[in-house]
Amino acid sequence: MRAVFGLVLIVGIGLAGFAVYMAKDYIGNYQAALAAERANRGPEIELTDVYVVNNTLAYGERVTDENIRIVQFPTASLPAGVFSNIDQVFPQGEKRFRTVLRSMDANEVLMETKVTGAGEDAGVSARLASGMRAFAINVDVASGVSGFLRPGDRVDIYWTGRSVNDSVTTQDVTKLIQTNVRIIAIDQTADQDRATPTVARTVTVEAAPEVVATLAQAQATGRMALALVGTLDETVVEAVEVDQNSLLGIEETKVEAPVAEEKCTIRTRKGNEIVEVQIPCPS
Repeated sequence: MRAVFGLVLIVGIGLAGFAVYMAKDYIGNYQAALAAERANRGPEIELTDVYVVNNTLAYGERVTDENIRIVQFPTASLPAGVFSNIDQVFPQGEKRFRTVLRSMDANEVLMETKVTGAGEDAGVSARLASGMRAFAINVDVASGVSGFLRPGDRVDIYWTGRSVNDSVTTQDVTKLIQTNVRIIAIDQTADQDRATPTVARTVTVEAAPEVVATLAQAQATGRMALALVGTLDETVVEAVEVDQNSLLGIEETKVEAPVAEEKCTIRTRKGNEIVEVQIPCPS
């Protein structure tokens, strides 16, 4: 009996030891896997709450409480002009809508540059920067770059008219009067997503008040033409002026008037007559 008891005890101790060994091996493998997973895990990403649109919105549509929601976005990758709380989207005391200026896809981050101010429609006034004014320029297929201009493009403005030379003669001259002027509307639309070329009749630009006066004078006294500036072009354009002579390569030469030969005379009286006699001039 004692032998059986001893055998059972030995078997039990062996099974217990085996169980401890297996458990230790399992725990060791688990800890190793956990350490490897922690080593491979990247640093924690800081997130910020931002508003996105629920569905695709086109120019002129309204952004309201119903078509936006808040999501978490990586803080380090946040674009400028996002909205982090509802009071930024719809300030207290303002109408609870904004109007889309540039189309947005579903789940796109809502940004200030793509919508008007709270309660505003998508008119030209919503596109003007502080202190700037809108001025309409009459154009046609030639002066308006064949209809390929869009709101948001930048143009150089040239004036062609009559110029007065030496207070007497006049001739046609073309002159660069403004550079890098931003277009805010074509005809009656300020949609920057407009892609179909159309021949515009008016182009509305954004300019400071003193520039508006220059453009008004230019439009009243001659003809204006626009030259499209490249999107990535940062060239500073110097003064440009071309007249008929420079266009044709004609160089002006001043013709000096011939110097009249100096004559010296003396007058003598002969009776009742006065006679003028030419004599050599003194050196």
